Amino acid sequence: MFKLNIFLTFVLVVCALGVVTSQHKSRKFFMMLENEREIAQQVEVEWGRLQLEQSTLVMHGRIEQIAREQLNMKVPDATKVQIISTQKHVDLPEMDGVLEP
Repeated sequence: MFKLNIFLTFVLVVCALGVVTSQHKSRKFFMMLENEREIAQQVEVEWGRLQLEQSTLVMHGRIEQIAREQLNMKVPDATKVQIISTQKHVDLPEMDGVLEP
């Protein structure tokens, strides 16, 4: 009977250590999960910010402003603009004096 009590006490201690270890691992994994969720939230916020920045950068007005200010470009006069068709065999009416060669 004494040996049985010692054996059962030993089994109880081993089970208790197993419970403590599993709780510790569970808490550790939960903390890792929460950290990953926080990182995912930060990445989503960054993604939204980058999409907004990209849409701002490709706006026509912004491109035109940068061309004018940084590259010193300007819109040419209407008399110096030539329209070139990419289609073959297009017959355009004669426009004497409208377009300069």
